[in-house]
Amino acid sequence: MMSPEQAVVYSIVICIGGAVATLLLSKSKSLAGWVSFLAVSATAVLILQAAAGVLTGGASAHPYTLWAMPNTGWELRFYVDGLSSIFLGLVAVMAVPAALYSINYVKRYSEYGAGRYYPHLLLFIGGMYGLLSTTDTMWYFFIFWQLMTLPSFALVRYEHKNPACVRAAYKYLIFMEVACAAVMIGAGLLAVGTPAEGAGLKYDFDAISAGLPAILASSPGTVTAAFTLFLLGFGIKMGMWPFGQLWVPETYTSAPSPVSSLISSVLSKSGVYGLMRCFLWLVPVSAQDQFPMGKWGMIIAILGTVTLFTGTMQALKQEQTKRLLAFHSIGQLGYIMLGTGVCLALLPSGDPKLATLAVIGLCGAIFHSVNHALFKGLLFLNAGSIEMATGSQELNHLGGLMKYMPLTAVTTLIASFSISGVPLFNGFVSKWSIYVAAIQGSSAAGYLAICALFAIMTSAITLASFIKFFGVSFLSRQSTLVIESAARKKLEVDGLMQIPQVFLAACCILLGVVPAIAYTVMNQALNTSRQGFGAVLADAAPMMSGPWAGLDAVNGTALFAPMALIIVMALVFLVTYIISKLGGAARRTAAPPWLCGYVLEADCYRYSAHNFYGEIKRYFKWIGGAPKKHE
Repeated sequence: MMSPEQAVVYSIVICIGGAVATLLLSKSKSLAGWVSFLAVSATAVLILQAAAGVLTGGASAHPYTLWAMPNTGWELRFYVDGLSSIFLGLVAVMAVPAALYSINYVKRYSEYGAGRYYPHLLLFIGGMYGLLSTTDTMWYFFIFWQLMTLPSFALVRYEHKNPACVRAAYKYLIFMEVACAAVMIGAGLLAVGTPAEGAGLKYDFDAISAGLPAILASSPGTVTAAFTLFLLGFGIKMGMWPFGQLWVPETYTSAPSPVSSLISSVLSKSGVYGLMRCFLWLVPVSAQDQFPMGKWGMIIAILGTVTLFTGTMQALKQEQTKRLLAFHSIGQLGYIMLGTGVCLALLPSGDPKLATLAVIGLCGAIFHSVNHALFKGLLFLNAGSIEMATGSQELNHLGGLMKYMPLTAVTTLIASFSISGVPLFNGFVSKWSIYVAAIQGSSAAGYLAICALFAIMTSAITLASFIKFFGVSFLSRQSTLVIESAARKKLEVDGLMQIPQVFLAACCILLGVVPAIAYTVMNQALNTSRQGFGAVLADAAPMMSGPWAGLDAVNGTALFAPMALIIVMALVFLVTYIISKLGGAARRTAAPPWLCGYVLEADCYRYSAHNFYGEIKRYFKWIGGAPKKHE
């Protein structure tokens, strides 16, 4: 029977083989696209089966060694536990819609061939699989990081005739290589404590973990430097403030929309995975008295709060679709950092209640990683559909698309509700878990209450931003650009591009209404990831009370009960509907809207994106993130 680790190896091989095949078939964009989709789908089946096997049956007893060179310290080993299963499964789930969406999306690039797209897409996905499962922290980590980074760099500069895309790609590459170097130097600092019997695995994760107590006892400053480098490297990868503002907006704006979807949804999560793995699973429990986990939790929580606030405030200013979404990616990753910081801050206390809150914070961070992948991946596909229809990313030039693109409008609305944390959509549940852990945990760490306050306020700012994004794109009067585009062609994208959007939108609703699915999976993930503090987290994990109920923890208090909320909201809507009918007023449907005396359908009479939130933008000018000048 195939082990989970072997499934990962086969998936990487399929990606490499698929890259060769699509390169050979690149003269036909359609054929190359279908081969790419089939290859990605095959790897998704393998990865999801492997993840399910780990979560239900437990992780393998030992890592799988593919290639050993003990005299050099090089040994290619793979290991899949519960934590890596979640992130591997996330890559698989997000790669399939992106590959399907790409088949017809790539055809819009008449000047660029498929040979520059599909091979790099497959290598990028294969690199992600390897990075999330290798146990090496040096040489093979470097190889898989490059296998992920260099193809994604090529994808960002796919429109290589556009100087802006080329500049964005090189900026992205520089930051990714700096991040890689920081992590490798950090691992090198800790590898000096590797036990002698592990010399053949000097840079292996287990060997470094085993040697960490000795370094903490003899040279705590070395450990501090190493973990600072881990935070720097993985933070750059995530888009942490202030680094995210330097590379994320241009990268996401320049890349083709399916690539932006993948970079935002899964590439950034490799940073999340690395941060969690190093700070919670690398340090053995025996060294908890020497490792200042609480202080690291404070640093990460505060950095996460600054990241979520600045990223979202800068997003509020934007007037281009993908640039607005890029800044929101920075903001949403801040929530994940906050949840991780809450866990680190509360876990060392020894209080069972605080330990449970720590797990809720971590589960909220992991769940938000999944949710962010789903709704942000969907939003970038939505932006791609808008660009396909109108040829523009400029919000000021859009308007009235609901009439011509109803399915894209509905899925965009679902994604907008999800990222804004509206109840009964998936973003609400994960944010709520982070809020609860931070607010209740503030009794032990007072600064968490301030962090939670900023996080709640930022969620309201996110909703305001997406009122602008959705309103000016789909609900306002039709712009000249939209009218002219609709006169030339059908604006709604075809079925191959609609299916990925519908699938991701359905996932956003499902996890919002039945969050027990996600929390059950996360409980299993912690139970099958007992290295380091994993056992402490698993033993303190909250329990679910039922498939339709919320999360039960902390003296039996229900943190979220979606079924009760559904019933209350249904009753409110019913009462509102009955009251609206009591007056017997007739509804006018054919009357033209009153335009305050203006008759001309000119763009100058429309309320554009630039006109939203003028006072907020003026008072928060100091925060940066000025929008690019529109076309």
